[in-house]
Amino acid sequence: MAKGGGGSGSDGWGQFLGQYLTIPVVNSAVAGRSSRSYTDEGRFTTLINTVKSGDYVVIEFGHNDGQSGTVDNGRQTAVGDGYATTATVTSASGASIVIHTFPYYIQNAVTALKAKGAIPIVSSQTPSNDWSNGAIVAGPRFVGYAQTAASRTSATYLNHYGYVAQAFGRLGQTAVAPYFPVDHTHTSPAGANVVAQAFVRGLICGSNALKSKVNSAGAAVPGSCI
Repeated sequence: MAKGGGGSGSDGWGQFLGQYLTIPVVNSAVAGRSSRSYTDEGRFTTLINTVKSGDYVVIEFGHNDGQSGTVDNGRQTAVGDGYATTATVTSASGASIVIHTFPYYIQNAVTALKAKGAIPIVSSQTPSNDWSNGAIVAGPRFVGYAQTAASRTSATYLNHYGYVAQAFGRLGQTAVAPYFPVDHTHTSPAGANVVAQAFVRGLICGSNALKSKVNSAGAAVPGSCI
């Protein structure tokens, strides 16, 4: 989602969304962040303080929220989907830190954004370049966690993972491989555009106010409803 998120030769899908909408897009994604670190760094607070009533806010995390091992990396979230579930981790300096679950951080952000009159859309993480028997593998737990967080806060949920998997499956594994020039997670600009198109397809197929802002180019993106 973030600009140049994987380094040279890569780009995030947020950079390509604006060409498919009738409203301007501000991409506030930052590479390497999780729902927890985006919160802890005050980035959600900045976003909440910046938005105006009627603004749409797309929230998508997951790739960086997984476990980091014995030493905390500042990004991992507690395992589970309970709002009150916590875990205690150890920093590199030996300090104990209490962390929360993915839904905890997302739900707090959604609730605060809605209080400002903004319209949050909780989008699931996108697939990596991981295949099994000619198809993208099933999504990790954070896909379900995103849907849970959206449901609990009555926010729109968009199955971005599913729509990108559909797009990649239509193109085929061989054609998709060049979209990942750095690693199996970060896309090239061309790949990021396909991921942006998949998001727009999800908008068109869903029940959300942002679909009314899709322009003619967006209405023409490939794919079907899932």
